[in-house]
Order: sequence, then structure tokens, then C-alpha cells
Amino acid sequence: MSEDARTSGGRRVLLVAVAVVVAVLVGLYIGGYFLTGDRVPSGTRVLGVDVGGLSPASAEKRLDTELADRTEAPIRFNHDGETYPVLPATDGLSLDVTETVQTAGGGRSWNPAQMIDILTGPEADVEPVVDVDRERLDAAIAQISRQVEVDAEEPSVQVTPDGELEVTQPTAGLDVDEEGAAEAVVDAYLADASRLELPVTRSPADFDQAEFATALAEVAEPAVSAPVTLQLPDGTVELLVRDYAPALNLRVEEDQLVASIDAPTLRERLDLIVARIGTEPTDATVELQNGSPVVVPDRPGVTLDADEVAEAILPVLTETGAQRSATVGTQVAQADFTTEDAGAMQITEVVSDFVTYFPHAEYRNINQGRAAELISGTVLRPGDVFSFNETVGERTRANGFVKGFVISNGVYAEDLGGGVSQVVTTTYNAAFFAGLEDVEHKPHSFYIDRYPLGREATVAWPTVDLKFGNDTPHGVLVEAWVVPSTTSSSGEMHVRMWSTEYWDIRAGVSEPYNFTEPRTRYISSDGCVPTSGYGGFDVDVYRYFRKPGLSELVEKETDHVTYTPADSVICS
Repeated sequence: MSEDARTSGGRRVLLVAVAVVVAVLVGLYIGGYFLTGDRVPSGTRVLGVDVGGLSPASAEKRLDTELADRTEAPIRFNHDGETYPVLPATDGLSLDVTETVQTAGGGRSWNPAQMIDILTGPEADVEPVVDVDRERLDAAIAQISRQVEVDAEEPSVQVTPDGELEVTQPTAGLDVDEEGAAEAVVDAYLADASRLELPVTRSPADFDQAEFATALAEVAEPAVSAPVTLQLPDGTVELLVRDYAPALNLRVEEDQLVASIDAPTLRERLDLIVARIGTEPTDATVELQNGSPVVVPDRPGVTLDADEVAEAILPVLTETGAQRSATVGTQVAQADFTTEDAGAMQITEVVSDFVTYFPHAEYRNINQGRAAELISGTVLRPGDVFSFNETVGERTRANGFVKGFVISNGVYAEDLGGGVSQVVTTTYNAAFFAGLEDVEHKPHSFYIDRYPLGREATVAWPTVDLKFGNDTPHGVLVEAWVVPSTTSSSGEMHVRMWSTEYWDIRAGVSEPYNFTEPRTRYISSDGCVPTSGYGGFDVDVYRYFRKPGLSELVEKETDHVTYTPADSVICS
């Protein structure tokens, strides 16, 4: 065989051998593809869960099952002893098992290295793929922020009417780092550490605590530390802390504590100071002197200008000792009601005079005398309304009253001020015949025969009152006095109205009607007063208004009165 033939034969053998080797390798490669199949590489773990050698579907199912608790476990932020949870299921966090398995190498591959890993690969931990819905997560973090964040609070100082300081210290604000919190949640999801410190930053107040403490010591505390001496043209007067405290304002302005005085508020307090030093103006009035009405002239006084005082005392509020003094002027203050005004009221004559009589009892003398003393001298300007309760005040021992019999719940009982209704009835009748407006009056519950039929009144503190208004163009002066009773004589209650006659008043009364019968009541309580009863009835009272000297009727008033029966009382 020639050399060329041998060479050619060798080449054919080599080619065949190579072809066989290639065929074997291709077979092995194709066989490896089908042998490894659709599986995760051997030794693969996700969060400690072994999914190596499993099909992707089986691997996903295993991860879903074994990591269910971890995927749903809340991430909790801690702050200041409180816990704020983020819930993965509702707040946008979830494990993407499909993507995680694919990342781990799950699925068929023509890559020889992966084929080898599937069969003999070493143990490997694969990071889970987390799906984050950032919109939902941000909303959850924002909700936590709303619960935690606070604005920095600047300090404040309030001054009480008594001059005490109510201090609010500055406090820092609190801000949540929402971006940092969201990142911390994502990092902590599926990790062992499920409790995190909420990332916050503190924002101090502009006026910090040290600066504020200095301002308190230098401005606020001296301002209410002692009175201020006012140097007046005719002497000095102390402006007490409680006098100016309601007008003192302390406010924070640009990191400073600034004091100011509200002049309108101070003006009200200065009126009290003027009254205290006895220089307030006095209104003119009318009083009885030697049995006749006399005009008592007004008297001017002095006043303090609130704006001037406020400006003068403000700089010295931080001073001490003798330096805590301010010089201010005074102004003449005229009375509100002048001598001319008092004369124009034309209180010149008696326009009504009424008297009632009462049986002897010392408590009547005392209580009626005290009430008469309190109402006598009252001057009603045109448009004024007289109130018995406001003028006389509560019937107490301190006010000069003693116990006597009153009508309570339809029967007689003892109480302070017993007998005062005699004064009320007499005053009511004097106002009635003076033609004054009947604003409010209440007759007794049952008829008392020493009073004019239907034309009487009672009071009870503070609910039942006698009120009448001066609706005439003239002033009215009330004069009242008591002629005390004795064991042998009745007492007299007098009320007289002085003015200028404006009305000629006549009175009328109907016959009683609608009669009712009394009952018998048995009372066992202490203080029971036995009485014999009598019936009740209705009656109408008329008041006729005419101008003095004229016969023409201008007006007729009708007052309907119902008297209830006075029950017989038997004490047991």
C-alpha cells in the first residue's frame, strides 16, 4: 500500500473517531438536558428553606408554605415606649416566590455549568426577591408619622388677675424620617429582626429653654414682683400688682420676651384706684333735707389717663426698690350726672303717699325698719327700674334682719325677713298711685285682710321681686319710714314718692268671684303654726290714668289676682 493510501486511511480513522467522540458528547449534553430536567440546583436554600432539586412549581409551593409566617409577620417600630406596626399584607410588602425560584436557577437550561449544579452543585443561600408597593408602604409610614410627629412649641407666659405667672416651657418638635423608615422596613422584611427604632429627628424651639429661663428672670418675674409707685401732682399712690396684672401682656417675639400694657384694660383698674384715694367724681342727686327735696350738687374729681400710665410704668417693671416708680399727671374728671341734670328731674312735690298698718311684733318693727332704711333715699332717673331685691339685698342676719313669720308653701313658717312683705305692699301701692310702670309684682298666695284687696305684693329672695319703672319724664325720690308698733298700738309702714305730678291716678276693684274652699292640713314638722283656714277667690284691680286737672281717661289697666284658699293647719 502506498504511502498516500496509508495517510488517507489514517485520516479517515481520525475523522471517524472525532465524529464518534462528538456524537458521544452531544449525546451526553442532550442527555444531561433531559436528565436535569426542570429543577432547582442541588443545595439551594431560600431563608433556610431547602428547594434544591425541586421543580420550580414545587419550590414555589414549598416557599409559600414554609415562609408563610415570615411573609405575614409585622415589622414593628418602637418609639418612646409605643409600638407602631407595619403589616406586610396591607402595607405593600410580599415575597415574589416565582422570581426568587428563577433567580435560584429553577427551570431548564442548556448551560452545562447549571446542569452540573443541578446534579452536584454545592449548598447555596439565595436572597429572596421582595415585591414592594411603594405607594402603599409610603402611606403606612405617613400614618405612623401623623401619630408621632409634633411641632416645636414656643414658650409662653400668662399673667393671672392676681399677678401669678403661668409659664409654658419651650418643647422640641419631632420629625419622622419617612424615607429612612421605608428603607428600614424593606431591609427588615423577612429578616429575623422585626423590631426597629423609628428614625426620628428633634427640632428645637426657636427660643430654647436656657434663653427662656433668662428672659423669665429678667423680664417676667420682676414685672409682677412688687407694686409700682405712681408719683402724682398731689401725692403718691401704689399701683398694686393686682391692679395692673390683668392689663399686663408677656409675649414671645423673635426669641425675646416682650412686656406690654393694654391701656383699655388698665383703664378699668385705674377707676378703682381713683375710688381708693377718694378722688373720683360724684354724681349730683336729690335728697330730703328738713322734709324737702334738695339737689345735692355734683363734685368733680381727678382721673388718670390709662395710656399715660401704661407708657410710664412699662419701663420700670423690671426695676426694684425706689427705681420702681413712675411720674404721671392727673386730669379733672366731671361727674356723669351733673347738678343741672339733677335739677332737670324736677323732684319737687309728693306725688303719692301710702300707709299700711301691722299688728305688734318686734320682728316686724326690726325687719320693716331695716328694709325701709335701705330703700329710702332711692332716686329713679327717667327710664330707671326699681328692684326691691337689688335695693334691699338678701334678708340675712348680717344685713340686719331677724326671723319672723313668712308664707311658705301655702302655710306660715319662720324665716329671716318675716314681715318684709308689708314694706313691699306699701311700696307697690305708692308706685301704683304715682303712675309708675308695673314691671313685676306678685300678690300673696292667699288674701291678708290688712292689705288693700288685690293691691298687694310679696317677695322671696332671689326669685320673686317687686319691680317698677320710672316711665315719666321726671325723677322720682322714694321716702320710706316705719312708726313702730307697741303692745298697745299698731305699727305704721309709710312710703312716699316725690316727683312732679304727671298722672292723676284712681283705683278700682271688682267684687270677689270664683270662690274656693280651704282644706285641712296635718303637719308634724318642727315650726308648724296652727291656723284657721278661709276660702280663696278671684278679683280684678283697675288703675285709671288721667292727666292732672283733666277728666279725660287716658288709659285703664286691669290686673287679675287669684287668691288660693288658706288651709286650716293642725299641728300634730
